[in-house]
Amino acid sequence: MRADKRGIPLQVLVTGAIILSMLVLAVSLLVQGYRGVEGALVTAAGESAAQLGVTVNERIRRLLDPAQNTLRLLSYDGISQTDNLPARLERLPMLAENLRANRTLSALYVGYPNGEFLLIRALRTAKARQALKAPDRTLYLVQSQTLGEQGALVGEWRFYDARLQLLQRQERPDYRYDPRQRPWYKDAYTGKGTVLTQPYVFFTTQEIGLTLALRSVDGAAVIGMDASVDDLATEMGDLRQTANTELAVLGAQNTVIAYPDLGRLLRHDDHEVRLAHLDELGVPSLERLVELGGPAGTPQRYQVAGEDWYGIWVPLVSFASGQARVLIGIPADELLAGARQVLLRQAAWSGALLLALLLLGWLIGRRIARPLRALADQVGALAAFDFARPVGVDSKIREVRELSRVLGGMSRTIHNFQGITLSLSRETRLDSMLAEVLTRLVEATGVRGGAVYLLQEQDNRLVQACAVNGGHYPQSLLIEGFDEAQLASLVDQALSGRGRHMEVPLRNRSEELLGMLVLQLQEEGERRRQPRRPFKRFVEELSGAAAVAIETRQLIEAQQRLLDAIIKLLADAIDAKSPYTGGHCERVPQLADMLVQKAIDDRDGPYAAFAMSDAERYEFQIAAWLHDCGKITSPEYVVDKATKLETLYNRLHEVRMRFEVLWRDADIRYWRDRAEGGEEAALGERRDAEQQALREDFAFVAQANVGGEFMRDEDIERLARIGERRWWRHFDDRIGISHDEAERLVATPAEPLPVEERLLADKPSHQVPWGERKPPVARDDPRNAWGFDMRLPAFASHYGELYNLGIRRGTLTDEERFKINEHIVQTLMMLSALPLPRHLRRVPTIAANHHEKMDGTGYPRRLSGEDMSIPERIMAIADIFEALTAADRPYKAPKTLSESLKILACMARDRHVDAGLFRLFVAGGVYREYGERFLRPEQMDVVDEAALLAIVEAGQAEKA
Repeated sequence: MRADKRGIPLQVLVTGAIILSMLVLAVSLLVQGYRGVEGALVTAAGESAAQLGVTVNERIRRLLDPAQNTLRLLSYDGISQTDNLPARLERLPMLAENLRANRTLSALYVGYPNGEFLLIRALRTAKARQALKAPDRTLYLVQSQTLGEQGALVGEWRFYDARLQLLQRQERPDYRYDPRQRPWYKDAYTGKGTVLTQPYVFFTTQEIGLTLALRSVDGAAVIGMDASVDDLATEMGDLRQTANTELAVLGAQNTVIAYPDLGRLLRHDDHEVRLAHLDELGVPSLERLVELGGPAGTPQRYQVAGEDWYGIWVPLVSFASGQARVLIGIPADELLAGARQVLLRQAAWSGALLLALLLLGWLIGRRIARPLRALADQVGALAAFDFARPVGVDSKIREVRELSRVLGGMSRTIHNFQGITLSLSRETRLDSMLAEVLTRLVEATGVRGGAVYLLQEQDNRLVQACAVNGGHYPQSLLIEGFDEAQLASLVDQALSGRGRHMEVPLRNRSEELLGMLVLQLQEEGERRRQPRRPFKRFVEELSGAAAVAIETRQLIEAQQRLLDAIIKLLADAIDAKSPYTGGHCERVPQLADMLVQKAIDDRDGPYAAFAMSDAERYEFQIAAWLHDCGKITSPEYVVDKATKLETLYNRLHEVRMRFEVLWRDADIRYWRDRAEGGEEAALGERRDAEQQALREDFAFVAQANVGGEFMRDEDIERLARIGERRWWRHFDDRIGISHDEAERLVATPAEPLPVEERLLADKPSHQVPWGERKPPVARDDPRNAWGFDMRLPAFASHYGELYNLGIRRGTLTDEERFKINEHIVQTLMMLSALPLPRHLRRVPTIAANHHEKMDGTGYPRRLSGEDMSIPERIMAIADIFEALTAADRPYKAPKTLSESLKILACMARDRHVDAGLFRLFVAGGVYREYGERFLRPEQMDVVDEAALLAIVEAGQAEKA
């Protein structure tokens, strides 16, 4: 492909790249600036947290330092040397002054090695006084425990007012408090410094605080005090950086020491008040921070319930345990609010600058981008599988023009490939598929023409299946004697002088030759005598797909031919099974197809909307050929039954009757010799009369057996009278018979010989029960999965002589008539059991509904006209008309066209067949076309079509 050198180079479009670069730069600066401010704010938050830790430490120190100073002073006081309560009470003013001067302290106490104890507590609130049942003016409570005269500890409570006036004294023998067992006493007594406990809730005042203890300098006692840290929680609320910042001070085991909301800090368990744990506080942001861990003082970003947070923790060194720490959680939205404001201001300035550059770039690039945009739309259509739109633009840019030309060629190629794919996958006819694929291939590859040759194995020839621009190609090539490796050169020689060609063998999956693909290449001079390798490889790959499609369709066609042959073989077998069916299975499909074609061709009549695809037409033909396949199960003796008494018969009965005759002949000779003296004339007259009566009766029975005339009631009565004649049986009728016949005789006791028998009889042994062979045709039969609705005779067979001779019309009993009709039941059951493909799923119903009637009185399912499709109704007409006109039935003479059509007209009038289709059958001349092909000349009489249609119209008028 030669490049187009006209147009402007793409380098002149650098302006657009500059604009894009400016956009990228502006966005990068904005993002970088935002990240910088964000980092600064986070760093500042970390520093603020560290400062907050310092502040909290300082405030704790300010709370605890005065208490520790007081404790050190008290360790030098002489109260540690006192050994009785009065002496200790003398130091009460000094202790009360310390409580008054330092409101952080809630209690001061002294523990002695002998178990004595003195405590002074400040009751500053009414709640505290009520809890201890103190007098109203009580400000101080002194609790003491001293050794009595008996050496037992005696408890006493004293209540004092603000002036240390005793208000009430209570002896408390139940007051037991051994300071020596308390951790603060033990730690202080054995240690050398101040003991500082973990914070806890004071039972009396419900305040949060901790205990400080120190051994007196003389070692005689341990001084202790309770210091409140409630103010720490109050002051923490003022240290929040944002409105929703969460702060908490945690001690050991995640116990919350301080939190701005005191109501959530204290937990009430039964009668005990304790500090809440972190998971009880209900602050998910702080819980998540503790789970993350991380180094102290380092901000961490995390999410809680979809909201971003920054969390920091710093240790507290003011508590002696060293496990206390401050937790800080700040919502990211609040922390970074300033960064977003800075970003918005910078974005506004950047936007104003970029707007000017974008406007300039838009004006310059508009003219350049227009053809590219059009080309992009066209390519988008290609991506959306729209190959019908033309691809191409007119542009001064060289690269765009080149791209337009390439995309146009690609669009045409893809469109052709799509057509090839559709043809390979959808086209069912091999010749149409090959022609379409070859046409598309020639157009897609740009060659001058081509042809496809298929192998005919029977005469070793390659026969042309289709060609494009190939009128000069030979129609066939003889390949006998050539090796497959020499085929390409053979074809090339046969096409020599017709230009350059490329030959590609078509092979199936087994590498067997199917044919040859020939492409006529473009002439490009002597310098390129062979096609390019990629092109050749592409054609070979595409030919492989075509070969698979060819093989598949050939297999499908072969299977279809095999199926058709098997179906016709079955139909021929049914026709050959009995002369009474003749060529019925062969002629009905052809007659039905004639009527179907007339219905399809009806463009203005009642069947204008009726149409059938090739698949539906094939389905109908299969159903027509199989419409009587159930007859293969019909007993031949029933189908071929020409007389009423004809059946499968044991000839031993005839032999026995001959013996009976010989027996009677012997008797007759005996008595004749004895009676030689009798009157000959009288005996002869009587004998002649009896013999004449026998002749007449036998003639009547023989005529009734033929079944040619309707049996009247008086005829049946005469049969009964004839049957009453008696004869003597001298031989056993239970020997030499079949097993089934013997079983039927079991229910009847054997009579002693000789036995007087009726001349004609219906014996119980003549009735053959169904047993396990009962067909599921009754509507209420649970085995009936096909919807049959037929009356089932009481017996499978009935061989009764009077019963058979008494058949009013024809030669078949109800049981035998059912056996004949059962063929349609077997047809539906047999065809429904086949694994038919989707396009043949209606075959069972089309084949099995041709004995249904429009009024719903047909069989086997009593379907009405509304329940049957047009093809099913057509089958009913074709089946009846063929049976009426058939000339190869030994039991009847063939009817003429007029006789057959009159019967059909009456059936249409009575709604046994479709009246509309009967009109089409007559008016369309289907009957005459069929008659010319299949009927004898003497059957082709004159038909009064108007009279036939009048019969139908008269019947419909009466019903209206």
